[in-house]
Amino acid sequence: MANLEDIKQKIEKIETDMSTADFWIDKNKAQSQIRELESLKDELSGIGKYDRGGAVMTIFSGAGGDDAEDFSRILLEMYMKFFDKQKWSYSVVHKNENDHGGYRNITLDIGGKSVYGTLKNESGVHRLVRISPFNASQKRHTSFSMVEVIPKFEKIGEIKIIPEEIKIEYSKSSGPGGQNVNKRETAVRLVHIPTNLAVHVESERSQAQNKEKAQTLLEAKLYKLLEDERKAKEKGMYISKTTQIEWGNQIRSYVLHPYKMVKDHRTDVEVRDVERVLNGELDEFIEAEKDL
Repeated sequence: MANLEDIKQKIEKIETDMSTADFWIDKNKAQSQIRELESLKDELSGIGKYDRGGAVMTIFSGAGGDDAEDFSRILLEMYMKFFDKQKWSYSVVHKNENDHGGYRNITLDIGGKSVYGTLKNESGVHRLVRISPFNASQKRHTSFSMVEVIPKFEKIGEIKIIPEEIKIEYSKSSGPGGQNVNKRETAVRLVHIPTNLAVHVESERSQAQNKEKAQTLLEAKLYKLLEDERKAKEKGMYISKTTQIEWGNQIRSYVLHPYKMVKDHRTDVEVRDVERVLNGELDEFIEAEKDL
């Protein structure tokens, strides 16, 4: 971070310039300075520059077959209801759907104000305890899904990655059940070899567009990993270099049986009205996460 006094002086200069009569003569320059002022104020208050922008969320199913993939669907619907309440836009980047309407994994591109800053602490393992609708013996079942939230990068080059460290794979876009829906290999998967971070994009029309979007996602994933490592180092903790977080290390539990409660294990926030939470009422949890 730049010297705090330097930041304060830059803020003071821009604010002084804004009070002059000729500040708005060049509108483009004026708007550029206002954006710089916001960025400087964010830096002064400790907000990262990506917090104000969009985000990309991926939900991965853990072990548990149909139950885990159905839990990913439940989480997806919960988050989409939350996005609607925020009046955010969202679209599917890639999905791997099963025959029961569940998801092995699904990635959403979310647009709006302060999306990443709001959602970034939703990253982690989520746990569901309920009577399995897929089991005739009506036994209690525990399922796990992992949520990953990364900032939305608008262009390539935000984070430098050596081209030789990227493995590129092309495939046909897939639909429900995994069947191919495109005769041409437009879907793109990139793997960052040193960290094993991977992204898959099939939302764009051409292979080149999918590749470009995949590159920005890979850079954003690397940024998130570096940020997590920095925070862990500050707290004297160790972080794995892969996204395969231990399934036992859940951040939140959704219990539907034998009692009903949603509990965040980091903030100790508990809500007994599970339906309200699954209907997208996440403000209580997200507000408490700001201190993490």
